[in-house]
Amino acid sequence: MDEKIIIGNQEWCSFPELGIPAIKARVDSGARTSAIHAINVHDFRKGNEKWVSFEVHPIQDNRRIVIRCEAPLSDRRVVKSTSGFGEKRFVIRTRLKLGGIEKSIELTLANRDSMGFRMLLGREAMGHSMLVDPASEFMVGSFSPEDLEEFYGGAQRQIEGLNIGLLASDQNLYSNRRILEAGEERGHNIQFLNIRHCYMKLDANKPEVHYRGGKILDNMDAVIPRIRPSLTFYGCALTRQFENTGAYTLNSASSITQSRDKLYALQMLLNSELDIPITGFANSPYDTHDLIEMVGGAPLIVKLLAGAQGKGVVLAETRKAAESVINAFKSIKTNLLVQEFIKEANGKDLRCFVVDGRVVAAIERTAAPGEFRANLHQGGSASVVKLTSEEKKLALRAAKVFNLVVAGVDIIRSKKGPLLLEVNSSPGLEGVEMATGKDIAGTMIAAIERKLDWKTNLGINYASENPDSD
Repeated sequence: MDEKIIIGNQEWCSFPELGIPAIKARVDSGARTSAIHAINVHDFRKGNEKWVSFEVHPIQDNRRIVIRCEAPLSDRRVVKSTSGFGEKRFVIRTRLKLGGIEKSIELTLANRDSMGFRMLLGREAMGHSMLVDPASEFMVGSFSPEDLEEFYGGAQRQIEGLNIGLLASDQNLYSNRRILEAGEERGHNIQFLNIRHCYMKLDANKPEVHYRGGKILDNMDAVIPRIRPSLTFYGCALTRQFENTGAYTLNSASSITQSRDKLYALQMLLNSELDIPITGFANSPYDTHDLIEMVGGAPLIVKLLAGAQGKGVVLAETRKAAESVINAFKSIKTNLLVQEFIKEANGKDLRCFVVDGRVVAAIERTAAPGEFRANLHQGGSASVVKLTSEEKKLALRAAKVFNLVVAGVDIIRSKKGPLLLEVNSSPGLEGVEMATGKDIAGTMIAAIERKLDWKTNLGINYASENPDSD
């Protein structure tokens, strides 16, 4: 085609073969392949061909409009996202309509809920038929709200499932957005409950949880606690109160409390004969010398008991540095642990995501250049990893020690075998979902459904999926 059209930095596209009459796309000539927002992605066979089924929310910030699609599977390849995660995605080929152009393009299927657009139009799709004016938008036409209502008025999913509360602090965090999305996708009435806006009535006959404005939360079938460390005491008190009202909590208040006390948690793991790095704890600064010796000397790790997300973790490379760090923390009356440094780990650890007695995903986290500890909040990277049977058993046993239904179990590989670092009762979803492409949030909702014996009508059976497959 010699005739070229000029398009802006965003345009409305349609995919007639997928039944999508309108979806807004970010035009990005820096991206090679185009991508479309897809959830509940499953491959299957139709005759001798490989196909893939998926669902699309074509309108941003609207999870009730859903289009179910099927297409022949073209490929499955690793695509690096803008956040740096290598994600294995399904690839399809389908027809794009944009302005007066209609052509076959490749689309990768990815969860783009955290992105500003449900679709990305890359340069391969533009080819030789389009020119981009980055200062303009909707150069080939737009759709009004009335048009979208006409297109999608019959595609609204009715909410008739469980009443689920997400008890957390920040609705905009990736993990919380994904859980809310997954609950709606599976047909439930899920609402965000800000911990600070909840208060309770202690009554032997009728315990209650109230929400800001006086609303009584008396119809919760289940509650998902996602409590930040600084709100552990009050968040667990609320979780316990929801338990008293008869709601099922995905992680119980006692399980969260035990796992949050780092020293007590390590003692519980050891009492269950699970291996951890050699660890020391002391209160007096006069014991610093022996404390260093008991973990094998420097280099060593110093951890604050109140730290989270990698904060409050220091590598002391020499004895003098170790003494200075330990005594500085003790001088301000801060409780800390001293732990042996596992040099052979080379700045890597494993995050195993356990849901309802299964390891549903695992990633290897690698420290950022110049850092000694893998942490995705401080520039680290993540990739899919294959766990050994010993590592899987260790992760499952660690979650079971605290009776956690959902847990992020951190393991480090050493010459002595796998060692437990920590068990997290509110593990983040972004790193593991981006790296593995798995719907971990949906798996969490499915665990609630199984516990409450609620049958989904979406035809998805998470229990039958292989958690260790690619």
